[in-house]
Amino acid sequence: MDFGPAAPEAAIGALLAHGVKAGGVGLRKGRVLTEDDARALRAAGIDTVTVARLGPDDVPEDEAAATLARALAGAGVEVAAPFTGRCNLFARRAGLARIDARAIDAINAIDEAITVATLADFAPVDPRSMLATVKIIPFAVPRAALETCVAAARGGVALAAFAPKRAALIQTRLPGTKPSVLESTEATTRARLAALGSTLEHARVCAHDASAVATELRAAAAAGYDPILAIGASAVVDRRDAIPAAIVAAGGEVLHFGMPVDPGNLLLIGRIGAANIVGLPGCARSPKLNGFDWVLQRLAAGLPAGRAEIARMGVGGLLAEIPRPSPRAGASPPKAPKIAAIVLAAGRSSRMAPANKLFVEIDGKTMLTRAVEAATGSQAAETIVVVGNDAMRARAGLAGVRIVENPDYASGLASSVRAGIAAVADDCDGAVVLLGDMPMVGAAHVDRLIAAFAPVEGRAICVAAHGGKRGNPVLWGRAFFPEILALDGDRGARAVMRNHEDVLCEVPMPDDGVLVDLDTAEALAAFRATRERRA
Repeated sequence: MDFGPAAPEAAIGALLAHGVKAGGVGLRKGRVLTEDDARALRAAGIDTVTVARLGPDDVPEDEAAATLARALAGAGVEVAAPFTGRCNLFARRAGLARIDARAIDAINAIDEAITVATLADFAPVDPRSMLATVKIIPFAVPRAALETCVAAARGGVALAAFAPKRAALIQTRLPGTKPSVLESTEATTRARLAALGSTLEHARVCAHDASAVATELRAAAAAGYDPILAIGASAVVDRRDAIPAAIVAAGGEVLHFGMPVDPGNLLLIGRIGAANIVGLPGCARSPKLNGFDWVLQRLAAGLPAGRAEIARMGVGGLLAEIPRPSPRAGASPPKAPKIAAIVLAAGRSSRMAPANKLFVEIDGKTMLTRAVEAATGSQAAETIVVVGNDAMRARAGLAGVRIVENPDYASGLASSVRAGIAAVADDCDGAVVLLGDMPMVGAAHVDRLIAAFAPVEGRAICVAAHGGKRGNPVLWGRAFFPEILALDGDRGARAVMRNHEDVLCEVPMPDDGVLVDLDTAEALAAFRATRERRA
């Protein structure tokens, strides 16, 4: 890759390495400079810009990031679209991150231009939490280096998803044991299990002796509960204590006693038949993070938690100074933004009358169908379709979407935009608005907008662009919903966009589909003629 200064005319077709803002010209880093850009730079008195030019053996940053992210993604992992050389990997469900440290270390040692950052192995995550991020540092990387990284990746970022468990809790008591202690322990245990998607279905209290505990263990195992949790009125300090002795008396075995995690040293693991038995340390009565949480999380994720696994918990096992209120509370990894997709399909199609443009077929599918498929096939959390004119006909072909009726569609575009935005769920971070008459917009375009969306980094409005021209769709952060809801007449939200250029990001698209708007018979005829020539 060539990198350095160039005159505006010599920089045409190159990537702008540093943003330029002077004399009325505002060009962002990474833009492919056009002839119009060069003229604007000259007119603004700018004689030199810093640019990068890719060589034949270079892989562009977004392509490289996406390629490596896909190679890293294992079971339960979703790969977002790349943007500015970054590609994130997210958890599809709640579970434990499984990170191949050797693979990650190998990748990060291959080329300084290629980096991967991940959560720690076995880190608990919620759905849509970020597991890892691939970041390409410059604008491109050597193909040979990327191929070496891909070979080392081996699905090194995966998710062990939590599965619902039916658990049992057996507590022992001695004379003088306060009922409040037993009740509090049950409540804390129930909350721990619920945080992992499991339930406490069986809770018993018995005398603190091996015979009584053995009877309860046998009954719980016979009923199919797993895991079976046992906590004594006094701590287990030896394999011949009441709870380990009860496991043996019930026909089971003690697999391991003690763990290199503090708090949690006095934890015990056993088995009766197929059921996992966990003898709880006294600290398990508290909701603070302790070694029991690590064992319970692994069992909930279907992972082994025996002698070998516990022996490897010592590094990072000093937890005494981490006052977290619950197993997965406190600081959490960033999550993928939750974005709704809104398809506008309510207009009168007056410029193509008497035909309704939404039902014109392109390659065997109506334009409305293609727009809806672009939304539903993307990483948007839900799809909202706004209907009005020809509503019954539009509804007939829709499935798997939420339909919103706009009775005021005749007043113009603003009413449909308002109807769609008003229907977005409160927990969504934003919405991407698609026009029903843009048949060449696909799911990949929507995903690229979602990948670019980052309000904390100044990208709160993301507009699709190609060749330096803005098109559609547009992704709006929730902060702009009030302004959009105040629109009226036959206009979209471009006025809102003009008021917030400081947080607007033009997202370059690889094709001109984001500029193809077929709202007249002439535009449709020209589009078909062009496709026939290319065919």
